[in-house]
Amino acid sequence: MSIIIDKLNYIYSTGTAYEKHALKNINLVINDGEFIGLIGHTGSGKSTLTQHLNGLMKGTSGDIYYNGENIYDKNYNMKSLRNKVGLVFQYPEHQLFETTVFKDICFGPRNQGLDELQIELRAYEAMKMVGLDNDLLDASPFELSGGQKRRVAIAGVLAMKPEVLILDEPTAGLDPKGRDEILDQIAYLHKESNITVILVSHSMEDVARYVDRLIVMNKGEIAFNDTPQKVFANYKELEAIGLAAPQVTYVMNELKIRGIPVKTTPITVEEAKEEILRVLKKGTGLEIRND
Repeated sequence: MSIIIDKLNYIYSTGTAYEKHALKNINLVINDGEFIGLIGHTGSGKSTLTQHLNGLMKGTSGDIYYNGENIYDKNYNMKSLRNKVGLVFQYPEHQLFETTVFKDICFGPRNQGLDELQIELRAYEAMKMVGLDNDLLDASPFELSGGQKRRVAIAGVLAMKPEVLILDEPTAGLDPKGRDEILDQIAYLHKESNITVILVSHSMEDVARYVDRLIVMNKGEIAFNDTPQKVFANYKELEAIGLAAPQVTYVMNELKIRGIPVKTTPITVEEAKEEILRVLKKGTGLEIRND
């Protein structure tokens, strides 16, 4: 069991006119090797929550346990936690600062006190994991495309060999091709290394396609915590808190309303295609009502 969050609260600007209760009594378990999606409208608390997981922020009250140890204990090694729980911020290119791609990726493992051979081996391995070509080794990270910059930032975290990878809107601002490439690479990393991945996203289609469990934040609280299929079945409740379901959910529910006996559980285009073909093969209930 990797991370346990127990009655976590966080209040910004306590005792001032700007006081805001950003996290409210959060109770959550994140198991080893899970691929979790975290969604919520702006200000829902999702980014605040992720920054608690590697100790960048400290709860006003409550506890967080990492592999059975309370990270708020007086003698807890917070540096060790940050080596194990890697966080890639939204617009991760803002994390880039070295003169070359290779130096930037080496920065994290170098701060871990590794010898130069280990540092370079990790950097090469991380570049390969995110699909960066070796001909970019000496390139300036600031001259790369948006997608390449994201890969460099992610590689810099992966080179530290974290057990948990947190990605806060890693595809923000990318075109559809760049978005798919980044997310496919993350899914591959998760499958191959069994690393725990927490993906913060505004895209319902993305979380529907990739994650195993979906956590929905609303006003600092957990509104839903279940499989994507079960969460998106509550699409009307999601709409009430300013969110939505994948477009496929609405299409399947509309088909059902019009008398076509499809299941409404598909949440990706591929799943919807299979379900519609299943009904077509049965050859019943295919006439769409116009009323």
